[in-house]
Amino acid sequence: MFRTWLERATAALVLAVAIAPAWAQTAAAPAAAASAPAPTLDGRVQDVKGDVIRLNRDLLVLEEELLFPASTQVALFVSMDVGKLFSLESVQIKLDDKLVTNYLYTPLEVQALHRGGVQRVHVGNLRSGTHEIVAFFTGQGPHVRDYKRGATVKFDKGTEPKYIELQIKDATGKLQPEFDVKVWQ
Repeated sequence: MFRTWLERATAALVLAVAIAPAWAQTAAAPAAAASAPAPTLDGRVQDVKGDVIRLNRDLLVLEEELLFPASTQVALFVSMDVGKLFSLESVQIKLDDKLVTNYLYTPLEVQALHRGGVQRVHVGNLRSGTHEIVAFFTGQGPHVRDYKRGATVKFDKGTEPKYIELQIKDATGKLQPEFDVKVWQ
């Protein structure tokens, strides 16, 4: 319901910006007759565009606060270190035995993760209590073999937002990748 209202409000503002030049031309004839200098049409259109951009930003912030309040918010991230022992292809994440995301990576996204990027793969709401995350990582491991490994963690969700990082690291001692789940406090 809120998203529908948000879409309607944004569409109305875009329409207002689109018809502003025509409206300004019809309103400009009487205004030109007045002795007081009026702002230019371009200036008014730019002002309306700025108002639309600010309103859109405020609506997006409000939408996120309403859909994901801090007391129930949980966010899941994927990160990767050098990645010489594992080439990531996909991640599948289950939260309390419910599939919440299944993501396939492009080569450019994998390169971004190798350079230190962190990807937010899921944002959702959870009630307070104990929960379990199971993450499956698929890709190519050492010696160009197909590799599928999982990582599991149980965590307690309180009234604060919870941030969880799924880390893929090289274990050079074992010559295998390691998959770890880190719950941020």
